Amino acid sequence: MRHLKAIDWELRLKRIFDGIDRELERLYGDGFRLHPSRPAAGATSNPEMDGLFNVGASFSAGFGSRFGPGYVVDIRLSTLEHIPGELREELRDAVQAMLEQQLPKAFPGRQLQVDKEDQHLRIHGDLGLD
Repeated sequence: MRHLKAIDWELRLKRIFDGIDRELERLYGDGFRLHPSRPAAGATSNPEMDGLFNVGASFSAGFGSRFGPGYVVDIRLSTLEHIPGELREELRDAVQAMLEQQLPKAFPGRQLQVDKEDQHLRIHGDLGLD
């Protein structure tokens, strides 16, 4: 059983990622052919399940990370085409900027940071459930 405050935290985070997913679809969605088994953007009730992008995060205890505990952000593209490294970096930078804009709105009063770590982004800082 999960704590209600943890569920609320992750629902707020999911709403942010759903908005980022929609924005990436608008900006980049026509740049690649969609994987043949993937529904078109907006075809399902969950942006994770359709369109070119699936943006989300998983909690990490932070072992081995210089930032400690946080959420590791994953940006997936559902295509069979090659994604150039430069575009992956551009997408990561765009997602970082959107997170930095949206996190304070969804979590007012919390000190949350978004930093690059290897090929991913990590959300870290005040992750308390108070």
